[in-house]
Amino acid sequence: SAKILDLLRRYYKEYSPKTYLFEGQEKNTQYSARSLEEVLKKSVKLASINKPVTLHWLRHSYATHLLESGTDLRYIQELLGHNSSKTTEIYTHVSTKNIQQIKSPFDDL
Repeated sequence: SAKILDLLRRYYKEYSPKTYLFEGQEKNTQYSARSLEEVLKKSVKLASINKPVTLHWLRHSYATHLLESGTDLRYIQELLGHNSSKTTEIYTHVSTKNIQQIKSPFDDL
């Protein structure tokens, strides 16, 4: 997404990460999964979302939105890093919409 790319460029200029794009508290360490979960938890609370939300559900939602926007399942498989197309095919039962133009769901932010 062009919008996300712009945000990432600004982030990079401000923080100048060296090893990982999102570094942990200690220099040259990656941001931990636990820290990501905490950020998500706080964001959900600030947004007054009362439904359970997990990082995995966000990943699943992203893939579903891509599929609904017309993105080919093989591309979604590659983006998600699935080795088997069977793993990615779980999204086909969620949505069968066909839209002519492929776009990133982040463009709607």
